[in-house]
Amino acid sequence: MTATRTFAFIGSYADAEGPGLYACAYDESTGALTLLDQADGLQNPTFLAVNEESRTIYPLTEIKDAEGTRRGAAAAYRFSPAEGRLQKVNEAQAIPATACHIALDRTNRLVMTASYHGGLFGVSDVRDDGGVGAPRELHRHEGKGALPVQSQARVHSVIVDRDNRYAAVSDLGLDKVFLYKLDPANRSLKRHSETDIAPGSGPRHFVFHPQLPFGYGINELNSTLTVYAYDAEAGRLKVAQTISTLPKAFEGDNACADIHLSPDGKFLYGSNRGHDSIVVCRIDPKNGLLEPVEYAPTLGGHPRNFAVSPDGRFVLVANRDGNHVVTFSRDADTGKLLPTGSELSVSKPVCVRFAAFAGE
Repeated sequence: MTATRTFAFIGSYADAEGPGLYACAYDESTGALTLLDQADGLQNPTFLAVNEESRTIYPLTEIKDAEGTRRGAAAAYRFSPAEGRLQKVNEAQAIPATACHIALDRTNRLVMTASYHGGLFGVSDVRDDGGVGAPRELHRHEGKGALPVQSQARVHSVIVDRDNRYAAVSDLGLDKVFLYKLDPANRSLKRHSETDIAPGSGPRHFVFHPQLPFGYGINELNSTLTVYAYDAEAGRLKVAQTISTLPKAFEGDNACADIHLSPDGKFLYGSNRGHDSIVVCRIDPKNGLLEPVEYAPTLGGHPRNFAVSPDGRFVLVANRDGNHVVTFSRDADTGKLLPTGSELSVSKPVCVRFAAFAGE
């Protein structure tokens, strides 16, 4: 049997003149990271997507068009597990606005990029060599929400379900989560349904449960988590529960960011920027509802993104303002997090992605 090794990749806010994309070895026994390689030449390679099969990393980035206007782009880097090195494949414009999120569909043939400032998301091809191909579609949302920051549509993420049937598109500006139906054969997405949540919520990121018929969203503007009943046959979401991400005694400013599930689907995690914590919630296996377990300090400011290790033993938190990625051990029975003492210093990290590759 070919041995499999797990690696971690980090995206950050960075100027093109310096490093911004990092490849790290991951110690499965301690959760510690060791820097292997870094890539420069990318402007703000913030969010990442990974194709484990082709060993390709897709960082979101920015370019300027002929008129000097900033545009959302995506790059592709091939990773060599044996050498621990990143090699650039290409970089291409994806959407006509700056972008905040990137994802692949389950076939790894489509790249989807979302734009907060443009209120839209785009769909691009993945080339045969793994590079980012030409844009295929552009989906633009219209309208506004209840708060001043919601003066327009603000698409924040595109997340595909486990069967590659629908993509959940969270629009922070409209207080809606849209479901788009995927047509993998024609490499296309079509708007199918939409679900309203409380005004002023600001839906940001979304996850589908790996086994149960539920989805979970984190809402940036009012610091809440929303549970959705997911009808995969009809392509519908229905709000089942909304709870705060914060302890009752907290009275400061806060904005939520990222959301993930444990691999076994028993616990949900969400990040608080301001309270600077990870909210840990137990998931009821009967109805999918959430019960807060703890609010674990992240040991650094502005935890914009984090990742749960594939084996569920550790959580890596990217503290943008702490300029480090902090490792926490995770108790499988309680879901609680405990600092291991391991930290990797990185300038303005904002995304962490695990990937497991078979040995060469």
